Amino acid sequence: MRTRILIVEDQADIRRLIRWALEDSDYTLHEAANGTLALQLLPVLLPDLVLLDVMMPGEVDGYEVCRRIRANPALAKTQVVMITAQARTADHDHAMASGADAFLAKPFSPARLVELIEELASKRS
Repeated sequence: MRTRILIVEDQADIRRLIRWALEDSDYTLHEAANGTLALQLLPVLLPDLVLLDVMMPGEVDGYEVCRRIRANPALAKTQVVMITAQARTADHDHAMASGADAFLAKPFSPARLVELIEELASKRS
């Protein structure tokens, strides 16, 4: 079965970059432009991995989405990569405290994104 990835990012150009980096791999890609839409899609898609922007417009940021993923037993095996332009140690610590499996600072290289996803997949196996 193909790995299902949900890309949660409010900036369309970054969603396109992520899609471009992953489209030739064995992944089924889905997108959400904000946290509220992500929360609606998560129980339907049951993704294997969520690439989750931290700062998004609206009431639901990435930290809250991550906490809700961790609180949902149906999503217990879903891995979360928090992606943010704020790369201070405190931001990393906040992401991990929210339940993230990994942290990726913007700007990031597409090659590093693919490498990180492969590392997480090997841990899942």
